[in-house]
Amino acid sequence: MRNIIKLTRPYQWIKNMFIFMPVFFGGALTDMKALLASVIAFFAYSFAASSIYCYNDIIDVEDDRRHSEKCKRPIASGAISIPLGYGIMVFMMCLSALMVALLGERWWHLGLVILCYYIMDIAYCRILKRFAIVDVFILAFGFVLRILAGSAATGVIASNWLVMMTFLLTLLLSFAKRRDDVAKMMTTGEAPRHNTHRYNMTFINQAITVTASVTLVCYIMYTISPEVTGRTNFQYVYLTTILVLLGLMRYMQLTSVDGKSGDPTKLLYRDRFLQLVILLWLLAYLIIIYVL
Repeated sequence: MRNIIKLTRPYQWIKNMFIFMPVFFGGALTDMKALLASVIAFFAYSFAASSIYCYNDIIDVEDDRRHSEKCKRPIASGAISIPLGYGIMVFMMCLSALMVALLGERWWHLGLVILCYYIMDIAYCRILKRFAIVDVFILAFGFVLRILAGSAATGVIASNWLVMMTFLLTLLLSFAKRRDDVAKMMTTGEAPRHNTHRYNMTFINQAITVTASVTLVCYIMYTISPEVTGRTNFQYVYLTTILVLLGLMRYMQLTSVDGKSGDPTKLLYRDRFLQLVILLWLLAYLIIIYVL
């Protein structure tokens, strides 16, 4: 069971919290029907993601066996056989389909988004991850699909700003993750991924700086837009930019100074500073949207 958990990576499900963003920012968090639909979408997407993790480990088994850390993965280490890995993959996809079926009349909306995600990630595992820049854009777009999954399940439309900021922020995280690969390649002389040699530290650092800057500008424009100030009836939403800037600076510090950008999910679990900033940011919006 322990190896199955390692293979399906439930700790990565935290990424799927983006599914709740349309409900949260759309002011529908107190709508129990919408909230329940978001929960169903969360588990449907999570099971689908676990299915993809199984497939990715099967496809990359030979590369993982040559990797200093990934060689410990269940399939690469031999703890789980490839046929069993395929079986777990199918089982996880069946669980995802079951959750989609529980959604009710909007099942096909959510099912279509998850199907798009599944096809895109299969293509990513097979081919697209070999192309530099394309790979990080695919990863970032996966988070946009999470936003769309939340909208599809609940009928709450996500704003254009929310979609753009999600894409830009996760693009930043994806570039930072590639920075860790480049750092390892410079140290060991071996490329952790097929396309790592198409990146270098200068390009990665510039990409991170540009993406972080555009993300911040986009967020500021969002907070002062008539759409936000009119819906919240609060003219000082832009003050939350302080927390966003603090969070971005902290993450860039962890990336550039401490070299801890290898797995953004694990970093979020471990860094108390980032956790506090995100908690304060969410609390600020909770008050702005649902109290004021």
